[in-house]
Amino acid sequence: MLLLCCSRMEKVISCFRKRPDAVARLICFPWAGGGSIHYARWGNVLHSSIEVLSVRLPGRESRSREPFHQSLQQVVDEVVAALVPLLKEKPFALFGHSFGAFTSFAVAEALKRVHNLEPVHIFLSGASAPYSETRIKAPKRSDLSDEDFLQWMISIGGTPPELLANPEVLKLFLPALKADLHVVENYRCNKPEHPFLSCPLTCFDGKDDIPHDLQAWKSITSGDFTIRMLDGSHFYLKDSGNEKIILDYVTKQVETSEMDYL
Repeated sequence: MLLLCCSRMEKVISCFRKRPDAVARLICFPWAGGGSIHYARWGNVLHSSIEVLSVRLPGRESRSREPFHQSLQQVVDEVVAALVPLLKEKPFALFGHSFGAFTSFAVAEALKRVHNLEPVHIFLSGASAPYSETRIKAPKRSDLSDEDFLQWMISIGGTPPELLANPEVLKLFLPALKADLHVVENYRCNKPEHPFLSCPLTCFDGKDDIPHDLQAWKSITSGDFTIRMLDGSHFYLKDSGNEKIILDYVTKQVETSEMDYL
């Protein structure tokens, strides 16, 4: 049973720097089409008190032969099953950008409802709350033709030009991106009648991105609510300066939360 749990975790979770003595874990969820590497490398940068676990979804990296998930519930079920044994050991925080913000939210809700586990902080970036009017009325992109889809990708920025100019590489990249967008575009949930979390929540966003209803996220927690706007568009967090701001902030908040938790 233990071997099965370890095997499942290693398939779903990427960890570049294991820190058995860390006092907290940061669980990171990829953006649409993204892999685990961008966040996993944060484990080499963050303070030794925090271990970084980056979620790896099917259809990419070492899981490239596996079919994509068709619903957010499938994502949640797999991630929660892999993480629960770890999350019972020590405090944890969640971070997700764009599609990752939705998966962070849905995983947090399931962890609280089913396992009575709650993060010490949740960081959500580049997305409106799923129950907000802004999100519900957002145009669907996953059904666009590849040509129109590429034009949209160019417009939001963050995709390397050499990738956009390489049709063979794009053929590998587009299916995962479209599959994730299909999942999130078909996800529906009601606004919580009462906050189901009590931890602090921080929203990040790029100042030049399309407007997101960040305030709507406040409904999920009774804890402190903060919004941080940084220079840049949708993938503002790829900028090295912004990344440093984010990591310094996350470290401070998680370490502060650890003291409160203990």
